[in-house]
Amino acid sequence: MTALSASEIRTDSPHVQIECPGRVGCITLSRPQALNALSLDMIRALTTCLLAWREDPDVLAVAIRGSNKEGPFGSFCAGGDIRFFHQAAHQGAPELEDFFTEEYRLNHLIHTYPKPYIAFMDGIVMGGGMGISQGASVRVVTPRTKMAMPETGIGLFPDVGGGFFLSRCPGRVGEWLALTGQTIEAGDAVAWGLADGCLEPGRLPTLWTALLNTPFESSNAVEHLVNAKLTAPNGQYKNARALIDRCFSLPTVHDILSALAEDAAPFAQQTLALLHQRSPLMLKVVLEQIRRARSMSLVDELRMERDMVRHCFHPQHLGRSAKESETVEGIRALAIDKDHQPRWQPSSLEAVTSEMVDGFFRSPWPVHAHPLR
Repeated sequence: MTALSASEIRTDSPHVQIECPGRVGCITLSRPQALNALSLDMIRALTTCLLAWREDPDVLAVAIRGSNKEGPFGSFCAGGDIRFFHQAAHQGAPELEDFFTEEYRLNHLIHTYPKPYIAFMDGIVMGGGMGISQGASVRVVTPRTKMAMPETGIGLFPDVGGGFFLSRCPGRVGEWLALTGQTIEAGDAVAWGLADGCLEPGRLPTLWTALLNTPFESSNAVEHLVNAKLTAPNGQYKNARALIDRCFSLPTVHDILSALAEDAAPFAQQTLALLHQRSPLMLKVVLEQIRRARSMSLVDELRMERDMVRHCFHPQHLGRSAKESETVEGIRALAIDKDHQPRWQPSSLEAVTSEMVDGFFRSPWPVHAHPLR
């Protein structure tokens, strides 16, 4: 069997470019006007490629990169297409359900891929971009990397396996990243287990060309070529670890906020200000998510997230319609009206009850009918 070329893999997305002239299947996300935000057709194209190359013995590994308006690299993936989420929720479009089911299946496929999967996380790497990179066997960042799981800012939660990989960060870094949505750079990503090493942007094109053209004899040789070039830079938030662990290990969101409020350090006050911008309801939901996920397998965590995202867009346990959900309101404020003034419901932590939070963790499907069964 020969390696599959782009013409031999049928995809329906113009935003996923495929090359495989040698023994490494290479994917370029090419939707730069949207920072490579994932659409349903892009998710399907990625799944098609990975499944085809998984079965091809001549394909030893897979590499994936993003692009910007100037060309390859510069931006990996800013997440899911939140404008589509907003429109689909208002229209009751069934494609919204398909999106999350198929995205989470893709995330699982990447985490369990039997061949090296190398993610070049240059530039923006957020939300869904983390979902298609955190399961990689080699995760490459650059000094331009801006990494985050910023979902609490739009009334959502860190999905795409976010509960799984954030909860595995050292100490209570996972809680901090999940609740605040704070953006981190290359050094902290490496230090906290969200990347494997850093590479200068100027070296990316040469390495990509080598992956395309080198006559590799084994999968290990592909990984070795990349790993040998990586470095571990210093992190920006290295000195904040003690404060993060002390505050974000506390039992409740209220306790975390109180501890931060009592600490005069600039980092504590900046963190407090960030949390006050987030949805109070989703802060409590996300803290519960991370702590449950810490002892869960990837499969169970993704199934839990699928339950949670259903409730985010169909908050019937809150007595609300899809149009009235925290997520639709958060997207409206950020990306539709762009007033950056979300009207959260409830507007205060004190008004968020345990019943509101618990409802996100009840599956709306019996086990035999779960979308990720």
